[in-house]
Amino acid sequence: MKRKTFIQNTAAAGIFTGIGGLGLLSSSFKAPAKHITILHTNDVHSHIEPFPADDAKYPNLGGISRRYSLIENIRKENPNTLLLDAGDIFQGTPFFNFYGGEIEFKLMSKLKYDAATLGNHDFDNGIDGFNAQLPNADFSFISSNYDFSNTILDGKVKDYQVFTKDGVKIGVFGLGIELDGLVSKKNYKETQYLNPVEIAQEMTKKLKQEEKCDLVICLSHLGYHYDSDKIDDLKLASQTKDIDLIIGGHTHTFLPKPTVTKNLEGKKVLVNQTGWAGVNLGRIDFYLDQENNISAEGAAIEV
Repeated sequence: MKRKTFIQNTAAAGIFTGIGGLGLLSSSFKAPAKHITILHTNDVHSHIEPFPADDAKYPNLGGISRRYSLIENIRKENPNTLLLDAGDIFQGTPFFNFYGGEIEFKLMSKLKYDAATLGNHDFDNGIDGFNAQLPNADFSFISSNYDFSNTILDGKVKDYQVFTKDGVKIGVFGLGIELDGLVSKKNYKETQYLNPVEIAQEMTKKLKQEEKCDLVICLSHLGYHYDSDKIDDLKLASQTKDIDLIIGGHTHTFLPKPTVTKNLEGKKVLVNQTGWAGVNLGRIDFYLDQENNISAEGAAIEV
């Protein structure tokens, strides 16, 4: 995608807002010193190829080769880019049925994903099946509220990771949905589910106070919004602090642009999700000025 096209898309569907309660920046705002781009997917569900031209909902959309070209063009535009995934990489096409996740992990490695979290369908071949495919993944798996200490994944999934781009420290942690009732016990074995709000509070404190991160991102497979009391991305944002961006999954929610909501302290948080099957690529651009003021704009880009 040419830069001109992206600018037009952003003008039509993007946002420009302050993060951390800063509010909209004035027109006198100077050119930003730092520019960080976050690209993301969720719930790709083993969709390697594009949808066919006669598909009723997504004709000729998606496909990992097209996503690769789009991502590479954006990286040329801004080398300070992170590529993240919010889970449910597995299950949905014969590629997974025949190869058990090998193709998905190898192709994500070719696309140079930086990190991903686990969704409930990533347990569909059991915890042993997931572990067997890890050698094919040249990127990190991050899950903060799944305790794998008594399983084969102990020490192989990170609680969080800190990335540095152009001197900007970006802390990433991950939250998964409760597996009981969604996944057979034999598939997740002794994995323990921990309260996502409590874990988020622990992770943000560690990332902000100990790791001194400038940006904090949550990779969430909790779901965008439920009418019940079940924790979702919007509730997570409202009950925590110090999260700048929640990249969501699980509910296959198509957002044309990130939702701007408020955290526990009344400061602004971005929440985004890109539907499913690799139809869209999410893009968020953060700008940090010399006084560490942060602004952001975002849009969904059709693949």
